[in-house]
Amino acid sequence: MAVVVVESPAKAKTINKYLGSDFTVLASYGHVRDLPPKDGSVDPDHDFDMKWEVAADSKKHIRAIAEALKSDGELILATDPDREGEAISWHLQQALATSRAIRKDTKVSRVVFNAITQSAVTEAMKNPRSVDMELVEAYLARRALDYLVGFNLSPVLWRKLPGAKSAGRVQSVCLRLIVEREMEIEAFRPREYWSVRAQLRTPRGQEFEARLTVLGGKKLDRYDLPTAEAAELAVQAVASRDLSVASVESKPANRNPAAPFMTSTLQQEASRKFGMGAKQTMSTAQRLYEAGYITYMRTDGIDMAPEAVMAARDEIRSRFGAAYVPDSPRMYKNKAKNAQEAHECIRPTDMAVDPAKLRVTDADQRRLYELIWKRTIASQMAAARLERTTVEIASRDGQVGLRATGQVVNFDGFLRVYEEGRDDDGDEDSARLPQIMQGEALSKVEGGLQAAHARLSEGDGARGILGASGAVLAAQHFTQPPPRYTEATLVKRMEELGIGRPSTYASIVTTIQDRGYVRKDKNRLIPEDKGRLVTVFLSNYFRRYVEYDFTADLEAQLDDVSAGERDYKEVLSRFWRDFSAAIAETSELRITEVLEKIDEVLAPHLYPPRADGGDPRTCPVCGTGRLNLKTARSGGAFIGCNNYPACRFTRPITAPGDGEAAALDGKVLGEDQGELITLRIGRFGPYVQRGEATPDVPKPPRASLPKGWAPESIDLEKALQLLSLPRAIGPHPEDGELIEAGIGRYGPFVKHGSKYANLPEVDEVFTIGMNRAVEVLAQKASRGRATSTAAPLRDLGEHPDGGPVQIMEGRYGPYVKWGKVNATLPKDITPEDITPEQALELIAAKASKTGGTKRKTAAKKPASKTKTEAGKTASAKKTKATTKAKAPVKKASAKTAKD
Repeated sequence: MAVVVVESPAKAKTINKYLGSDFTVLASYGHVRDLPPKDGSVDPDHDFDMKWEVAADSKKHIRAIAEALKSDGELILATDPDREGEAISWHLQQALATSRAIRKDTKVSRVVFNAITQSAVTEAMKNPRSVDMELVEAYLARRALDYLVGFNLSPVLWRKLPGAKSAGRVQSVCLRLIVEREMEIEAFRPREYWSVRAQLRTPRGQEFEARLTVLGGKKLDRYDLPTAEAAELAVQAVASRDLSVASVESKPANRNPAAPFMTSTLQQEASRKFGMGAKQTMSTAQRLYEAGYITYMRTDGIDMAPEAVMAARDEIRSRFGAAYVPDSPRMYKNKAKNAQEAHECIRPTDMAVDPAKLRVTDADQRRLYELIWKRTIASQMAAARLERTTVEIASRDGQVGLRATGQVVNFDGFLRVYEEGRDDDGDEDSARLPQIMQGEALSKVEGGLQAAHARLSEGDGARGILGASGAVLAAQHFTQPPPRYTEATLVKRMEELGIGRPSTYASIVTTIQDRGYVRKDKNRLIPEDKGRLVTVFLSNYFRRYVEYDFTADLEAQLDDVSAGERDYKEVLSRFWRDFSAAIAETSELRITEVLEKIDEVLAPHLYPPRADGGDPRTCPVCGTGRLNLKTARSGGAFIGCNNYPACRFTRPITAPGDGEAAALDGKVLGEDQGELITLRIGRFGPYVQRGEATPDVPKPPRASLPKGWAPESIDLEKALQLLSLPRAIGPHPEDGELIEAGIGRYGPFVKHGSKYANLPEVDEVFTIGMNRAVEVLAQKASRGRATSTAAPLRDLGEHPDGGPVQIMEGRYGPYVKWGKVNATLPKDITPEDITPEQALELIAAKASKTGGTKRKTAAKKPASKTKTEAGKTASAKKTKATTKAKAPVKKASAKTAKD
């Protein structure tokens, strides 16, 4: 029996069904070898020699393949049909040859199939070939380039830019796109303009809406009504004139379907329609491919196999009728830059298997398959036939003109199945117009736009001017900045620039998020502060290597290697010569020099103009110091005053005018014991502070806001609760050592000596009692076993407010439990004798003591001097511990070097 090797066990299972007992199908579980994560794995001084290492997890898979080859004299490598798949086959062959599992008489062949179906697999087995070394060399070149950049540029970042994690050949260029778009948004200044529309009625009583296009006999451009005054005059001009239909023009138009999916368009459409990230999309598609439902999902091709085209046409005819089948099949031109790596589009392997017939239960797989099936079927359907109508309306004196547009779908064609999503709101006016005849007089609909006027002011706060009759409305608009990238629009932009390839899009977008350079909020990609710093650093000191044209050209060279038109070591040599020189030039750079440069470049972002016209770099606290960029010992950067330590003002590098939180910086929440309690926004986020910094108390008591507490929701009571932490619960019943509750770096906790145990919710820090604290600590000590094994001694029924009331056996005696309230049983009451009424009384008493009922404002209860001093001492100890903490030494890893 021949041994067939694929990447995954799921793929192996599917293929094994098709090949039968004559073959042994095994999985390699992806790559079996990689470059060791250390210097010297790629040696530029010795012709770019690459030292490969078999991964520990892969050794057992190689042994299994080697064992199977002892009785089988043939090895068939059936990994994916792309550059990465070819590399996996090559690595397998090399590793098996090194271990002498492949003998001189062992027949080794390579087969590829674009779909895991019986016909595709059987046909592939009839056409074996050897491993394509041109594709392998293209992989080797890409892998070596990524390694050389990652393992040489990342250490430069660590030394010169504290807090930066890594740089990559393609990831850094992708990050630059996101950062530059954000800077465009911040630099954008909106421009006001107004539009005017009227609600009109035909002689037959049918209503429609038209917009003003001519005023004073002149055609209106977008910005010709810049103010409310101009808009009001335009409203009066329309309202005071009789209007009639000057012309009606209808034009037929056809709309053709979109091409079937390739990798980038599938990622874009899944993001638009489902909010799925690139990584999630590819993982879901991988499972559909391995199950045999779709063709290979990493492709830059949009052509479809002739038999698939005919199958799609037959399916369209049987489902929708002959009218929906075009006279000739639709042929889509392949846009791949490298025909050698171009594959068929992403399509169903069987057109008759619609989403209803799909035998999978996973929701993501079902909706992604439905998207692929609909797009494929629609791509071979007839065009939609539309009729676009434009109605021109004019006043008798020609001073005022309006226009109404609309379209009618006369034949839906492919729209019956699928319509492509859009990244913007710009679309043709699809409103349907009533029957309108040239020369007809039109009347204005009194009050027709009153509802629209109300919605305008309630929606986005824009102003509206309504005519006296309510039939004419002017609406205020502002130009909008360019939108932030979504994963869909980012992949589209990378594709336009020629950056990356189908197999790399998902990993690139994922990497910059995993590094903390970018965060995703409401499906939009927003650069973090460290992402900005890395981009500015690379753009100033390694500009060539984050240029779009340079990166695209390097990708084209790699394509030339895979096509056999260029030697891969020449590509490496040319790149390394200039890149190593650029690395050497940064060796003498000082951190202060780097910060000054970044401070200068980011100045418009870091120090926006002040409303009072003052110097934006003047410290808002001391009034004499100047603000500049600084780095923290723990990593990252912030804005601080150069009068430090006399002035300790700091803030994040994010522009202070951005967001509502920044406007809350310095908000006075109230007064307690003669000291102001304020809300501050620091470089580590929002916090509350007691008093102000003085020479005697350079760092007044502070407490960070816990996760989930919005700055705008903080009042004096909450602030004082935070500032009172840690909260003493009492001495431990066993050893008398104090148990405390507090909020730390990893969330809410209880502490007994040096032992900590997490609490599920922040609010419990202020209410937890001794019984509950001892229980949590005990569960932590037993690694949570108590949670799963503890059973109530008695069930007393439901609490009036909901939830069971139970008698539990505690470590220090029985107690009543209701939710998070634990009340110890008095010594004169046993678990067997207690009544539900007594239990409820104990719960109510305990809840009132621990804050289960509404607490009084802590400001009305003066704290003792001892307690205040203890809080300051704890704060001082915490500061000292933080100062002594050393930043971990960073080491290059295999993950660092990859895009």
